[in-house]
Amino acid sequence: MTPVRILKPGYNCWRVAPARRAAFLIDGAAYFRAFRAAALRARHCLLMVGWDIDSRVRLVREAPLDDAPNTLGDFLNAIVARPRGPHAYVLTWDFAMLYALDREWLPIYKLDWRTHRRLHFRMDGLHPPGGSHHQKVVVVDDDVAFVGGLDLTRARWDTPEHRADDPRRIEVHGGEPYRPFHDAQMLVQGDVAAVLGDLVRDRWARATGQMLAPPPRGSDAWPPGLVADLENVRVAVVRTDPAFRARPEVREVERLYLDAIRAARRYIYIENQFLTAPVIADALAARLAEMDGPDVVIVTGLRTDGWLSQRTMDVIRGRMVARLRAADRYGRLRVYYPHVPGLGSKCLHVHSKLMIVDDEFVRIGSANLNNRSMGIDTECDLALESESDPPARRAIATLRERLLAEHLGTTAEAVARASAKAPLRAAIDRLRGGNRTLRELPPPPPELVASWLPDPQLLDPERPIDPAALTDQLIPPEERVPATRRIVLAVATLLGLLGLAAAWRWTSLGDLLDLETLTAQVERFRELPASPALAIGAFVLGGLLVMPVTLLVAATALAFGPVFGLVYSVLGAMASAAVVYGLGRWLGRDVVRRFAGARLNAVSRRLAQRGILTIMFVRVVPVAPFSVVNLVAGASHIGFRDFLLGTLFGMTPGIALIALFVDQVGQTLRQPGPGAVALLAALLALIVGASYGLRRLASRRKPGAAESRA
Repeated sequence: MTPVRILKPGYNCWRVAPARRAAFLIDGAAYFRAFRAAALRARHCLLMVGWDIDSRVRLVREAPLDDAPNTLGDFLNAIVARPRGPHAYVLTWDFAMLYALDREWLPIYKLDWRTHRRLHFRMDGLHPPGGSHHQKVVVVDDDVAFVGGLDLTRARWDTPEHRADDPRRIEVHGGEPYRPFHDAQMLVQGDVAAVLGDLVRDRWARATGQMLAPPPRGSDAWPPGLVADLENVRVAVVRTDPAFRARPEVREVERLYLDAIRAARRYIYIENQFLTAPVIADALAARLAEMDGPDVVIVTGLRTDGWLSQRTMDVIRGRMVARLRAADRYGRLRVYYPHVPGLGSKCLHVHSKLMIVDDEFVRIGSANLNNRSMGIDTECDLALESESDPPARRAIATLRERLLAEHLGTTAEAVARASAKAPLRAAIDRLRGGNRTLRELPPPPPELVASWLPDPQLLDPERPIDPAALTDQLIPPEERVPATRRIVLAVATLLGLLGLAAAWRWTSLGDLLDLETLTAQVERFRELPASPALAIGAFVLGGLLVMPVTLLVAATALAFGPVFGLVYSVLGAMASAAVVYGLGRWLGRDVVRRFAGARLNAVSRRLAQRGILTIMFVRVVPVAPFSVVNLVAGASHIGFRDFLLGTLFGMTPGIALIALFVDQVGQTLRQPGPGAVALLAALLALIVGASYGLRRLASRRKPGAAESRA
């Protein structure tokens, strides 16, 4: 039976170009090792784009055979710092606030400002609202290129054994073990690598405005000792690129998925992190409904990462799988998850994004089977057809056998023997049942399906949406900390501090601190002629060092008392705000964003409306540290008059309360008594009540809502 040709340049792929060699790299250990070896051979240019790149990640977990550093940031710096070394251009997604806790802080400092001048790092936030840059591509000298589902970041390294207790699966900078991680990458050499170089250079130009020239050809960056799986094949580059700023939409990823599903004769083998795109489910259901259609085997994870994904994407995936099972009239569908013994409540994270059809077609890349990858996120896959070439067909079949052998705890040879005697689904069923095996994916827990699930379009959108609106609708009530609990925790904390203060006053702990001596020091400072100027200057310096403004207010109130403490604190806060605002205006928006990343998204959205009331709001209910708000306000070109007046009106009441409270704490410590304690308790109640009331008001007002609807 002659296979159907699938690849159509200009329709379901961008370009098709020759590759002298190609290799399939299964799991992070193989990719990280091959990347390190190829990068060491770079002579002219190293191009990298990723969803996330972490300078702290270790590339190999055994002792390197060379003297180059092993952590990514130091490794890249060492490469470019060699005499006549190459330039390295590293571009990563300027990520949304939702991922801030999982990302490396201040990457621009670690990968640009403190590194060699030939190492260039930028963050790319030029995409539609709600989208992301999800491509994972590395190109060395336009000679070799890596494409797949793996980012050079934390919690990705693993081996095909996926041992439950592998001590190497711990990041040095975190110290915590992460669960086993399965993924795939493809390595190509030849003209197709130059095509991928064009793709990355285009991304770099869009993000930075800088056009990079292609490097001279003639390098050989293939990792020494790595045996190619294919030679002299044609490889397609497949993209998703959302419509943005007059650029047309590119949906090659979606079209190629649909065309490959329609072309299948015997089987469709899929590994993917997600299965939530209705267009893909519809296409698979149509093939399952055919009397003589192909087997459909899907391998995914038992659960995705985190409460949010498990309560959303896993539930939607469960719905899609239920649709497929209902359409499976002839019993040709299998949906599995890999079971690895010894993991307990954890499970193997299946992060791969690949498809194999009939041993004739394979694609590996960054694109998930969700709506985002079809039209909102930037994606890049590689795909190839055997073109009736027996060695190429055997290489694709061997890849399938290696993957199934890994999941079934057997050998590729055993999978090949079983597949030669029976359809794919039957071969897998025959090999299942060991300690390490493939198990049928169960439906999501009924309580998750029934109790809470927003509109799937909010979770896996087909078109751009505002991420702030998405987050607001995704946080279920049971995950929010109740206001009463926050108040109780605040009161308990403050009472604990009062108790500690009492211990200093009335127990032997007081011997460690002479209150009279400290008071005398404060009074001596207050008597200095320049003390007001020094206090105001401390606010300015503290703002530049991102010190908590409340700490500075408390120290000023302690030194000058409630009245002058209030005056000097307000003047100091205003001076600090003005200086950091000016710094933000001078640096500009792009520099500020590159330095701190999209952690500033929440601030920028709330400042977008401008005006005094907006500035007052972010002062009363801070969405970021005091200095960060000032910096972003300057970079966003908020009017200076509105900024200063909003800061004055928004901060003065809070400063007054802090000054009164701190002064009363000092009075209580010096002259404890029922009246002093009662007044302190009243001030505490006023602060807690005001905070609660303002946050309730903020939850109703929500600055930035106008932008969310735009």
